Amino acid sequence: MTMVTVWLLFLVSAGFIVVAAIQLAKYGDIIALRTGLGGMFVGVILMAAATSLPEVLTTISSINQGVLNLAAGNLLGSNMFNMFLLAILDMTHRKERLLRKAALKHALSGSLAVFLIGLVVFFVMADIQASVGWIGLDSLFIILAYVIAMRLIQKNNQFSASAVSNFEIPKGTPSLGRGLMGFGIAALALVFITPVMVRNSAAIAELTGLGTTFIGTTLVALVTSLPELVTTLAAVRLGANDMAIGNLFGSNLFNIFALGLTDIFYLEGRFIGMIDPGFLLIGMLGLIMTSMGLIGNLARLERRILFIEIDSLALICVYFGGLWLLLSRGVAP
Repeated sequence: MTMVTVWLLFLVSAGFIVVAAIQLAKYGDIIALRTGLGGMFVGVILMAAATSLPEVLTTISSINQGVLNLAAGNLLGSNMFNMFLLAILDMTHRKERLLRKAALKHALSGSLAVFLIGLVVFFVMADIQASVGWIGLDSLFIILAYVIAMRLIQKNNQFSASAVSNFEIPKGTPSLGRGLMGFGIAALALVFITPVMVRNSAAIAELTGLGTTFIGTTLVALVTSLPELVTTLAAVRLGANDMAIGNLFGSNLFNIFALGLTDIFYLEGRFIGMIDPGFLLIGMLGLIMTSMGLIGNLARLERRILFIEIDSLALICVYFGGLWLLLSRGVAP
């Protein structure tokens, strides 16, 4: 296929993903209202898992094609991009600090995201040669840590149940059944559309001649994070700010869970043991940016440079500075 054809197919499939992602935000908000779970809980668990489907599908496809660097770069690069989106989200609210307003609600999910990313960096460095069957013990530990993290978030969410129960459901809100059905259809659409977009993004990467590590961390991570981008902005437009912020921190949590889950599909040994040490730089950048996002939520910094808050500007600078560093270092091909 020619470059024009590849780009055309890429843009068309991306457009379908935009539509599906907007529907995810719409029906996720309905589920939050009808179940009384709250936007934060739905954002961290339900929506984060659904919008992270492209990362999971891309990673499995990369494993099947033997492109391990693309798989790892996709997941770890998405963590960086999600925190870049957090800065963009904060910039869209010039009159009020959206992140400060929701700080305490997301302190736990942000802290857990930092913890899980740190675990991955530790396991890559430690290279623990232990497994259960073909699955590495480190991957099983990451999966267990994610399950415990979700339980902690669920338990913590129960403390605000009374506040949620007192919230009046707007008139005309669709039923829970319709919300679940719409959410399921939108998520299923992502499952079918994403491979088309990923296949064409991979073709673009091949035509450019750049290495799979850099392409996985930048282009593929950007492509597979498109649902997070659109869903987050759509949730903000609907006034579901808790869901928007929870989706970004929750997606970072789910990306790490997906990295551990990938070991189940990689039958040739420990997946984490096969990750190139060059990915430590990408992992650390994701860890630093997630920590910055958490600090930006909790610290009471009210200083602006022009129209940008200083912590949002710092996240943007670290993101683009990190990409420049990866490109200049030529991390592994």
